[in-house]
Amino acid sequence: MLFSVENMLLIGSVLLIISIVVGKTGYRFGVPALLLFLLVGMFFGSDGLGLQFNNTHQAQAIGMVALSVILFSGGMDTKVADIKPIMSAGVVLSTAGVLLTALFTGLFIWIISGMSFTNISFPLTTSLLLAATMSSTDSASVFAILRSQKMNLKHNLRPMLELESGSNDPMAYMLTIVLIQIILSGSMNAGEIAGNLAVQFLVGGAGGYILGKLTVLFLNKINIDNQSLYAILLLGCVFFTFTITDRLHGNGYLAVYIAGMVVGNKKIVFRKEIATFMDGMSWLFQIIMFLTLGLLVNPHEMLNVALVAILVGVFLILIGRPLSVFLCLLPFRKINFKSKLFVSWVGLRGAVPIIFATYPVVAGVEGSNSIFNIVFFITIVSLVVQGTSISFFARLLHLSAPLPQTGNEFGVELPEEIDSSLSDMTVTPEMIEQADTLKEMNLPQGTLVMIVKRGNEFLIPNGSLKLHVGDKLLLISEKEKS
Repeated sequence: MLFSVENMLLIGSVLLIISIVVGKTGYRFGVPALLLFLLVGMFFGSDGLGLQFNNTHQAQAIGMVALSVILFSGGMDTKVADIKPIMSAGVVLSTAGVLLTALFTGLFIWIISGMSFTNISFPLTTSLLLAATMSSTDSASVFAILRSQKMNLKHNLRPMLELESGSNDPMAYMLTIVLIQIILSGSMNAGEIAGNLAVQFLVGGAGGYILGKLTVLFLNKINIDNQSLYAILLLGCVFFTFTITDRLHGNGYLAVYIAGMVVGNKKIVFRKEIATFMDGMSWLFQIIMFLTLGLLVNPHEMLNVALVAILVGVFLILIGRPLSVFLCLLPFRKINFKSKLFVSWVGLRGAVPIIFATYPVVAGVEGSNSIFNIVFFITIVSLVVQGTSISFFARLLHLSAPLPQTGNEFGVELPEEIDSSLSDMTVTPEMIEQADTLKEMNLPQGTLVMIVKRGNEFLIPNGSLKLHVGDKLLLISEKEKS
């Protein structure tokens, strides 16, 4: 079956529905939903039900759009207060860690290249290029797995992993582009490469911060009658941030992540509605991205590189990633051995390496098809082996912790503009003995009962309402003046 305007909506809707249903089923068994989205795409692709999609340029464009939204959404969820204690370690992992992972893995690929039991023969630069495409941990996979499994980790590990995965894609992207240029030109100017990397980081970082600030100002100052348009306006700002930074020769991926952090840590109008919209868009683009990449690959071609991919994948998971993590975290003595071991294991590969692996194909690098298939195979191995065992390793290393309670049992939230806070309270037998009506309760000054929940029934409170043991009270209180 070929893609056409007439059947695209039908095919797209079927793929979306099946992906979500399969993802829900897989979640019960601890299988990453993103892996299942990838497999659904492969099942419907050329080697499965026969959907023909082989346009690498289009897949790359879809990936760029999707990553912009995913990274911005991840940045919005990253709280500065949480990452401050681990900021230095996270930044070192997202820069030097990526570089070392690419170097160690690239050297390993070069060593085994041309051996009798392998069917690849890559020079050093191509070996490093293959390693560079998969040198970063995938933000979509890490965000999705940590949040879908509702994991909380000791020693600030969760914000460290989210900061690393959200900010390390730019380094892998720049290494990929630089190595492609070196291979195609046949020369390497160290000064020019260093200057290019510096510009990408500086312009990307500064552009993301400035445009993030302008986005906050724009959202809060503009007056739109339809509040639903604020989220769409923000989405436009995300794409503007990515493209204008890229036009200025900065790194767009870094820019949107930093802009997301700026927006997420400032007061903005209709925050809850905007956050819900962005979360939904993030999931939509993740599904579209993984489905597209699943459709793009020809599984039978991966069999030709299966042995090499397994060898490289095992090296990357057990040696390359851990070695780079331990070297990078060597100066941070407060991070204990178990934490470093866990960070080493959460080196998930996902859609980002596959998207980066399309760049050599588009550029026409010799051996690029093998690079793409190897990266795809390793991604599946990583999601199966690492993605399904993260919670197990957290418990094994005694690093898992209960999630802190947020919000209230009523699911009610107040706009940021209201200078009050909500909390809930459960009526106990001791409280009933002292006072069995609201007017007799000794509530703190400035605190009022908004709603009483009794079983599945919600009651509007008044002073004479008789309280029962187990009643849940939703309280609103004035915030303490600092």
